[in-house]
Amino acid sequence: MSRIATRFAALKKEGRGAFIPFLEAYDPDPATSMAILRGFPRAGADLIEIGMPFTDPMADGPTVQRAGQRGLKAGATLAGTLAMVRDFRREDDATPVILMGYYNPILSYGVERFCTDASASGVDGLIVVDVPPEEADEIEPSTKANGLDLIRLIAPTTDDVRLPRVLAATSGFVYYVAITGITGTRSATTEALAAAIPRIRQHTSLPIAIGFGVRTPQQAAEASRIADGAVVASALIDTLAATLDEQGRAKPDTVRKVLDQVRALSDAVRAA
Repeated sequence: MSRIATRFAALKKEGRGAFIPFLEAYDPDPATSMAILRGFPRAGADLIEIGMPFTDPMADGPTVQRAGQRGLKAGATLAGTLAMVRDFRREDDATPVILMGYYNPILSYGVERFCTDASASGVDGLIVVDVPPEEADEIEPSTKANGLDLIRLIAPTTDDVRLPRVLAATSGFVYYVAITGITGTRSATTEALAAAIPRIRQHTSLPIAIGFGVRTPQQAAEASRIADGAVVASALIDTLAATLDEQGRAKPDTVRKVLDQVRALSDAVRAA
């Protein structure tokens, strides 16, 4: 079993959902980003999502856009992001790591080379936002050859005709986009999520994680109760950004404040 399948199976036995925090690679600098990544599991992360900075992140709102800009300014590259995962794996060989990003940098790096290097670095899954199932042959053969899960986004607008097609091309888990829109702008209601998740479950046995708009401990708890996991991104980035000085540099309490928030979110998910 992959790390992703193993982790979700273990959580199912525990009777709880997964907490999946997000960080943007190199935000606001490589050392701070790495310290947060290393601290995630101890603070309660069950899986980890790492953003690969890109100049045109079409699915992301201002918060993640600015994080990506800070990461790029600090020198982020795909090779640097993979190096972060390799460094993380020296201390943690169990926590699943998913990279989230866009196809252009992967294409520039070389699809086969990227998937080979990602797998060798300890990456478990990829979310490539702008590669739909119709274009899966661009990357899917390389992900399969290297044991990488290709995690798909399902939106509220994904109808019953399209849903099975998207899910058929998905592995690892399903990422349910809770809102119609970009990241970090608003949140879905509990009622909307409660109606959406059963519809997806009719077509797949894969775990379902809810993201885009999950910000508070209460929302994370509700998402993990309704589905199988909660992804929190913009709220953590907002906390990080609020600690930076006028030059955008991390302060001594930056890492602590982010990890304290991760701990609070994780505690809520576990209590749910």
